[in-house]
Amino acid sequence: MANTIDTAAAAAREHYQLSGSPAGGLTMGTWGFFVGFAAVALYGPAAKYFQDQMHLGGLALGLLVAAPQLTGSLLRIPFGAWVDRVGGRLPMLTLFALSLVGMWGLVFILLTAKTLTVAAYPIVIMFGFLSGCGVASFSVGIPQVSYWYPQSRQGTALGAYGGIGNLAPGLFTLLLPYAIAMWGLAGSYFAWFTFLLIGAAIYAWFARDAYFFQLRQQGFDSDTSRKIAAEKGEELFPNERVWQAVITAAEDPRTWGLVALYFVSFGGFLALTAWFPIYWTNLHHMDVKSAAMLGGLGFSLLAAIVRVFGGMISERIGGERTATLAFIAVLAGALLLTFVEEFSQALIGELLIAVGMGVGNAAVFKMVPKYVPEAVGGAAGLVGGLGALGGFIIPPFLGAVVDALGTQGYAGGFFAYVALAVMAIGVSAYFWYLDRGAKSAKATKLTILPAR
Repeated sequence: MANTIDTAAAAAREHYQLSGSPAGGLTMGTWGFFVGFAAVALYGPAAKYFQDQMHLGGLALGLLVAAPQLTGSLLRIPFGAWVDRVGGRLPMLTLFALSLVGMWGLVFILLTAKTLTVAAYPIVIMFGFLSGCGVASFSVGIPQVSYWYPQSRQGTALGAYGGIGNLAPGLFTLLLPYAIAMWGLAGSYFAWFTFLLIGAAIYAWFARDAYFFQLRQQGFDSDTSRKIAAEKGEELFPNERVWQAVITAAEDPRTWGLVALYFVSFGGFLALTAWFPIYWTNLHHMDVKSAAMLGGLGFSLLAAIVRVFGGMISERIGGERTATLAFIAVLAGALLLTFVEEFSQALIGELLIAVGMGVGNAAVFKMVPKYVPEAVGGAAGLVGGLGALGGFIIPPFLGAVVDALGTQGYAGGFFAYVALAVMAIGVSAYFWYLDRGAKSAKATKLTILPAR
């Protein structure tokens, strides 16, 4: 069998064409993620406008700002698995197309409706769902980048991917209030639509899939494609049965531990990106621009930047230890935000959570290829998709606490993060235990082998 594959690969050498490089794959994967992921901030910075126009309570407001996260989370599962069949380029472009429909619909209703009333709430939610499809670009870019890089460089590559791509919500949270002041809400969303359209065009022109997928698209069978791609340096290869990758990942209990960790670190990040502008405006009575500055710069951008360093730290000391330390920081920040309302201490709490979640996000995806190497795309879909559901589940809960407790609920709701952080520390410690056991078994095997 091996000789047949070698012969086929040798015969194919003069007929295939390959383009792209790991650096190019990382650049375009990150660009696609950046462009699509900006939708996390779709409603958060404009929440005060929608709240005043439609007279929304806490729960309804929480559902609105979380709307893009629902489709952005659930679509990660099928689209992450789809990557294992066709590569990342087609799934990414499909998500862009859906997002463009949602953004255009939002622009249209804002241009045609003189004032928004509560009757427009379901329509605004619906266009939020569509616009949020781009948020699912994360689980497309993760395997797209992973297939370009060897295992030894996954932490740095994925840390850079996640960190730079994660800058988008913070930047848009920061800029949207200023755009609204200059162009109005409809004009701001039209500018966003234009950015999304140009970004999708750039990705379509420059993005390339890893060599294995290029060879498959040129008609070579899987074995020949794998052989040639391996000679070019590719180490990870997909499970080509689309749902088999998800099933394979789901059957591994460690996948669900990673889902739990990502629910806290990334789902929590999505939720607070949308919620912090509301928190600073309604509890600390800041103007919209100042609240956006604190939410965008003090939380979202900081978490994105430290995610890059989180990948480097994970490669140095391991994803398990890094995650444990990261969630301890989340716990400390959540305790401050829950029990202290004084501005400077609340700000410290926000910064601690930002650092903890940014580093934790990188640590989790350092562990994904390590613990589920036979189904990276499926695992990325499950971990990214179900984990990111925190971005949809948590804001309505925070809003419900506000409805129940009044203004004090803006602080009291953060106790949810205290409980989630304690859970995540326990799960991280369990992965640390698994890692130590695996290293101990490997060391024992190496010791025994020479005696034979």
